[in-house]
Amino acid sequence: MINMTDFFMRCCKKVLSTLLRGVLLAWLFVAPAQADGIFVNMAEIRLGEDGFQLFASYDINPSSVVKQALSRGTPIYFAGEFLLTRSRLDWLDTVQQTVSRGVQRIFVDKPTTTHWSWLDKEIYKGEQTIKISYSVLTGRYRISRGALFQNFSSLEDALNMLARQSSAAIPAELMKKEGNYMAAVRLRLDIAQLPKPLQVNALTDNDWTLDSGWYRWVINPAGVVINNDSKAE
Repeated sequence: MINMTDFFMRCCKKVLSTLLRGVLLAWLFVAPAQADGIFVNMAEIRLGEDGFQLFASYDINPSSVVKQALSRGTPIYFAGEFLLTRSRLDWLDTVQQTVSRGVQRIFVDKPTTTHWSWLDKEIYKGEQTIKISYSVLTGRYRISRGALFQNFSSLEDALNMLARQSSAAIPAELMKKEGNYMAAVRLRLDIAQLPKPLQVNALTDNDWTLDSGWYRWVINPAGVVINNDSKAE
């Protein structure tokens, strides 16, 4: 005689196993389609002789549209942004960090903007513009920061340099040793600096949307060890 309970359980297990395999396969096929964009690899604060500095490294995967524009001689500008704040109520920093991380786990690869900024006191805000360009004549890429520039033989090498971002020095006296601070970093393609015809396209074309979104974390100055090698890269 067939035990209906066992039969039902075996059927359920088979259905669940099939569903899990389907979800895994769907994820494997969807993942490559999400490869384009900017993603945070690492973010930290260091203490050097001139004060504190915010550092971040990114994975930068430009779309084929952006690569094509570069190869045709169109310069592309990126904005590296840095922010350091302190909550007017100290315990809010930890709460904000917990909420932000939770949102990131639920919405994989989606940048989170969860932050109660109206309760913050701004300690430092900085932005730097980085230009990446390509010379058809020399076949080389160039990264420019103001008057400083460096040439590269490949786009990959240029992007590896662009991926490492650091803020200007933040005077140590601006940060009290006790209490927590909220640090934030972001790297994005600056659409406003594209040629006018491309700006119109970029506003409606997701291929031009390269933005890591704000990445936030809580720091405590008392726990930051001095690093004599911490200089802007």
